[in-house]
This record gives sequence, structure tokens and C-alpha cells, in this order.
Amino acid sequence: MTGARPLPLGSAIGILGGGQLGQMTAVAARRLGYRSVVLDPDPASPAAQVADQLIQGSLEDRASIEAMAQHAAVVTYEFENVSADAVAALAERVPVHPSSDILKTSQHRLREKAAVVRLGGQVPPFAAVGSPADLEAALSSLRLPVVIKTATGGYDGKGQAVARTAAEARAAVVQLLQVCDTLIAEEQVDLALELSVICARDQQGRLATYPAAENRHVHGILDVSSTPARASGAVLGRADAVARQVATGLGLVGVMAVEMFVDQQGRVLVNEIAPRPHNSGHHTIEASATSQFEQLVRMVAGLPLGDTRVARPAAMANLLGDWWGPDGTPPDVARMLAVPGVSLHLYGKAAARPGRKMGHLTAVGDTVEDAVARVLKARGDRPPTA
Repeated sequence: MTGARPLPLGSAIGILGGGQLGQMTAVAARRLGYRSVVLDPDPASPAAQVADQLIQGSLEDRASIEAMAQHAAVVTYEFENVSADAVAALAERVPVHPSSDILKTSQHRLREKAAVVRLGGQVPPFAAVGSPADLEAALSSLRLPVVIKTATGGYDGKGQAVARTAAEARAAVVQLLQVCDTLIAEEQVDLALELSVICARDQQGRLATYPAAENRHVHGILDVSSTPARASGAVLGRADAVARQVATGLGLVGVMAVEMFVDQQGRVLVNEIAPRPHNSGHHTIEASATSQFEQLVRMVAGLPLGDTRVARPAAMANLLGDWWGPDGTPPDVARMLAVPGVSLHLYGKAAARPGRKMGHLTAVGDTVEDAVARVLKARGDRPPTA
């Protein structure tokens, strides 16, 4: 598929990964007249529950991934922990968007940071750490506190530790080197707020962005996201410009989130990129003419860019397994839906665990404060304990 003609209706879109992002992408594909084929080891995964076809297999197994070529006209992914080499091999047989090069960049924090800097973005001061000796060199140039992160594999706060002293940094490095041979020591940002900008770029290089979302994390997991973000026009303009630079420079085809820190001086620093739909974009289902999931389908199918405007202020609150009872009892759905303007999305995961994303709530409101208040009221005020 060159992008000159849209993918014929009824064609199958392959999705690597069976999580909730794949589930919502498959639903969007169906609405636009496409079938979906999901690759995941779990036959009861969220995406498998709604897909037209499941290929049951490992996301790290080249043979399983290449089986997609027999069933899908184009392939995307909903999760970064997929073998980039296997995706590159798959791309020789069927179009894959975003590319394996972008996937490879996003999978390694050093490559990711180098790419952002090369494309004109700023990142927090950092140093690569592969040994205790590397850490001592890093501590001579970085200001404490620092965040020690694995270069690969971490998400939702996993694979990282905050070190306020040199001794804490040394202990964190010893522990994290047991799970990853390359780490990053990064100065902890004096944070004013966190933002994310979701970009969509088509096969002809046309690009659109959604208005920046303001994000609040708890224990490293996104808790509440809202838009419009409560930041100055200058900060929002810079965030949008950086996201566009990164998406264009990487040659994105598809959807990508650029997550950013804003420090107390108003500097916009890129934290990481996610070449897929993003948790902070869930509000687009209710608040935008084109959700981020429909947008992804449009981009991989060669259809026109959808409208990215957010019609009304909106907010999203995650529902983690912490809101389920110890015996797996779900939260009171009726109570949640009694809050005006609130929408509920449950992913169909069988087992609730602390920190596991089981669903989310969204709401639109007259103001962003109103929208946030609605999702928090619907969720209840018991905080996550993970």
C-alpha cells in the first residue's frame, strides 16, 4: 500500500498486542468498515474479545508475528515491547505503521533521548550507567536527586527508582543492573506539571496534533488526565511544536504520544515517546470528532486525517485494580454512571490487581475543573495503594 489509495473496506488490520489500546483500536476499525486480527498470547485479552481473528502467540516470537502477513493487509501495534527486529522482518511482507525504526528508538531510553535532542527537543540532564563506576562519573555531573531508570522495558513506573542521596543511587544501580545491563541516571525535574501531546501523521506527511493534555501520576501510573491543560500559551505552543518536530523527524505514520515535563522555569523537557495511542488520549473518544483510535485506523488505512479539536473540556481517570475489592468485587458501576456527563470504559480483564489498568472514566464539562471533578466523583475518593 503506497498511500495513494485507501485500504479497501473489509480488509484486515493487524494489531500486535491484545491490551485495551488494541481493543479500542479494533472497535474503531470495525466502525470504519475494517476487520481486525490481533496477535497476543492470551485468548481472553481485551483486544481478542472484540477482534475478528486472534493469532495466539508471543509478541517476541518472529514466527508468530510473521503469521500476521498471511491475514493482515496492514499492521500496527499497541504496545512497545514487541521485537523490533521481528517487526522489521514483517514489514518486508506487509506494511507496518509506525515503522520498526521508530519502535526501536522508543524501546531504548538512550536512543530515544538522542533522537529527541537531534530533532531539536530538550531532555533532562542524564548519563548512561552500565556499572557502579559509571554512576560515580554521572554523580559528578548530575545534581541530586536523580532518577535511575532501566534503558529498556520499564513502563508505568516500573524499572526506576528515585535517589535523593548518592548512597540511594548506588543501591538503586546495584538492584536495577540485575534486570537490565544499561541504565540511565537522570536529574529529577523540579516539576510544575506534566503534559502529553498526541500526534497523528499520514502517509503523505500531513500532520495534526490534539490539544495538550495535563497529566497527574500516582506511583508512576497515570491517574488523571485533562484538557485543556492549565499552562500558559507559550508553554503549550512549545509543547506542540516539539511534538510536531519529533513526529516529523522520526517519519511517523500513525499515532504517537510525546510525554513532556514542564519545570518551574517553564522549560519543556521531553520525557519519552510512545508510538501508539496513549492513556492520556482516552478522552478523545467522547470529546473529539475523531478519537485517537479512529485516527490510528485512518493513518494505517490511508484515509484522511480526522478532526483533532476537543469540543469541550474533558478529563479521564484511570480505574486500577485497587478499586476492586480484595475478593475481586468490582466497583459500583451504577454509582459511577449516576454522575452526569460521565462515561465508563471497562476492558474485560479477568483478574484485578493493584496497579493494573482495568478501565477508565471520562467526562466532559463546562470547564476543565468541572470535568475533573466529575470523573473523581464517579470514581470515588479512595486513592490507589499500589
